[in-house]
Amino acid sequence: MRVAFVGLGVMGYPMAGYLARGGHDVLIFNRTTARAEKWCAEYPGESVPTPAAAARNADIVFVCVGNDDDVRQVVLGDDGVLGAVAQGAIIVDHTTASATIAREIHALAAARSIGFLDAPLSGGQAGAEKGQLTIMAGGDAATFARAEPVMDCYAKAITLIGPAGSGQLAKMVNQICIAGIVQGLAEGLHFAKHAGLDAELVISAIAKGAAQSWQMENRWQTMVQNKFAFGFAVDWMRKDLAMVLEEAGRNGAALEVTALVDRFYAEVQALGGSRWDTSSLIARLK
Repeated sequence: MRVAFVGLGVMGYPMAGYLARGGHDVLIFNRTTARAEKWCAEYPGESVPTPAAAARNADIVFVCVGNDDDVRQVVLGDDGVLGAVAQGAIIVDHTTASATIAREIHALAAARSIGFLDAPLSGGQAGAEKGQLTIMAGGDAATFARAEPVMDCYAKAITLIGPAGSGQLAKMVNQICIAGIVQGLAEGLHFAKHAGLDAELVISAIAKGAAQSWQMENRWQTMVQNKFAFGFAVDWMRKDLAMVLEEAGRNGAALEVTALVDRFYAEVQALGGSRWDTSSLIARLK
């Protein structure tokens, strides 16, 4: 297919690479041109000066930027994707954004006979680099069926959750669960230290039982070593949790632990940990 990729951050850069290596015709746009040039030196594809130029002849346009404002700029703004993409094409937004903007763009796209999926990601930078991402999608089944084989280039699991906005809501569930799990692991390791236990022996004993989690398997050791340079940053987690709590305010969900952990992440930011990864919750306990 002819595909466009808008946004070459830590996730988008390798994802666009998998599309190019998968045999698709790839046009890219990135606001930092040096990064786009670096990508073109590494993969087959072409860099263009605007999102509109990338989208004009594309069958599918993938977007992976920072937040709602960024999505508005590259999709709805001057020289944006929606004003240039052809009827019958598809826009897939991989940004972790609000369900509100997903529904808004879906409606605007549908009015022009353009497909739209909100399709946030889980798996972090490592998952993107390995082509092993998990994708939660919201949108129409027919649009999803056309886009899914292309997303297979960089994903290990792709699920259509429901109508427009459902992908973003599912990603919020993901972040709620992660917040509680990381805080529990941080407190468990903190308790083990104060109890005079060997953390490695404790983890080896409990990691195959009911306490097991991805966070435990992949982060316990770096947490006790105060190493927090692994993937998703605290600033981004707080951005996501703000959307979670705002959505909960609308739908009436009680998220007491999530709100508490968000405050703990604010304390980590105050310690200078804005760019530390999310496992840095343990730092405030020390």
